[in-house]
Amino acid sequence: CPAPSDLRTANGTRVCAQLYADDSVYYDQCCGGAVLVVPPGSDVPYMPSGWAARASSLVVGTRCDLTVWSRAGKKGSTRKFSA
Repeated sequence: CPAPSDLRTANGTRVCAQLYADDSVYYDQCCGGAVLVVPPGSDVPYMPSGWAARASSLVVGTRCDLTVWSRAGKKGSTRKFSA
C-alpha cells in the first residue's frame, strides 16, 4: 500500500484517499485490484456504480478524514478513517 503522504495522481495532484477492491492477509499483496480515488473536498452520498460493498482496503492521505456510512444516502452508522 502507498504511504498516506504519497497519495497523488499521476500529474501530482493531491488525493485524500484511495479505496481498493482487493485485499490479502499478506501485507505486500494488499491494496490491489480496482482503485477508487477520493479527491480533497469530495462529498459523495452514494458509492459509484460497482463499488457498493466492494472496497476491501483503503489508504487515507495526511490531513484528510474519510467518513463512511453503512447505508446509502449518508444513513446508518458511520466510521471515520484518517492517516
